[in-house]
Amino acid sequence: MPLMKLSFTPVLLLLALSCPAWVVSRSLPLTPSGQMTDSCVFYARMLLENVTNLLAPDDPVVVLMGFCKLFVPQGSVCSGETTSAFDRESCLKDIGTDLSYYYNVLSSQPDSDGTLGSSVLLPLRELMENCFSSSLTDLSSKEASVDHSSTNGFNQRKLLCKIMKGFHVRTITINRAIGYMNLGEHTN
Repeated sequence: MPLMKLSFTPVLLLLALSCPAWVVSRSLPLTPSGQMTDSCVFYARMLLENVTNLLAPDDPVVVLMGFCKLFVPQGSVCSGETTSAFDRESCLKDIGTDLSYYYNVLSSQPDSDGTLGSSVLLPLRELMENCFSSSLTDLSSKEASVDHSSTNGFNQRKLLCKIMKGFHVRTITINRAIGYMNLGEHTN
């Protein structure tokens, strides 16, 4: 009997110590709310491609060379290494707010041929549903209202073009931020 007690204790100790290690090694990592995943990068990239193609699929891209040298204030260093604090939660909240705003504004625009809905609103909605679920509550609470009766077709298209160009720039920024957070560079 003492031999059994002697061998039972180490086995019990080994079992107790190995079970939590096994559970931890087998479990999936907990992701904080709003974690950027590869699917978020995919949805953001698809949205950017669709907005870019919708705006001007055949127009040449203008690249500004030497932009940094032209607009640098005196005494600043453009290519110097700087450190800044990155507030991830604030960034995610602001991106969600922007997506919600543009969804409301764009969904209130007339879309007779359905191009805006299928190429922009659908990918925008998918990005919001899969990566920024908190921004979905803003959709029902705020509706953008645009008076279409006072403008003619040309002015409506001109307004939509201005909105889309602003959204295009914002989509580029959102894409970069999501990629940055997905790589985990902000944690270094």
